Amino acid sequence: MNIEWFDRVCGELQDSLESICDKYDENGGMTVERGAKHPRIDFFIDSEETEREYFCSLYFDPRNEEFYMESVDPELGFSSKVILDDIDDIIDAVHESFHFYIEEDDEEDLNVDDYDSVYDDIEDEEDDLILEEVDVEWETSEVTAYYKEDEVEVTYQFGIVQETGDGVLKRINRIRTEDDELLLDETNFIFGREEAGTIISLIASHI
Repeated sequence: MNIEWFDRVCGELQDSLESICDKYDENGGMTVERGAKHPRIDFFIDSEETEREYFCSLYFDPRNEEFYMESVDPELGFSSKVILDDIDDIIDAVHESFHFYIEEDDEEDLNVDDYDSVYDDIEDEEDDLILEEVDVEWETSEVTAYYKEDEVEVTYQFGIVQETGDGVLKRINRIRTEDDELLLDETNFIFGREEAGTIISLIASHI
């Protein structure tokens, strides 16, 4: 990991966060998780009325020495990375999330139970910040893992994110209803190359 680059960004973000929080009279802060394989910076707001509320998470990919945010399509469940190329893009992305949080907070009294829905909205907002789309090359065709005629079929497909080398495991669940309608549920799990062996071993030892 390029510690100098990571520390510089942390310092710049701390100064920027203090400035914008002072402007809007908010008590904000950030926590840094260095121990993870992809170190994470979480941004939050503290208030007397509610518990700590997080409005943004920023990740660092040590292999490619780049920062990114995660974006999830709430309907399809597809996860993608919002690559942030430089310090200006990083600060702009955090500020965008902060403003979105403030606007939502002005409209209604938020509590901890509201956090999940707010975070989904923030992720939709981050879709507009995508600077580089994820290009997945599918290495396999769909493989059927479970099938029950006229009821359900579960398939898996493995691919690789071309830019980062991360693995993608796509799961598609096709359900046939009593009205003969076909429901499609798709989820995607993205993991780093260094995580693959651990995942395989974990599953194999518990089959």
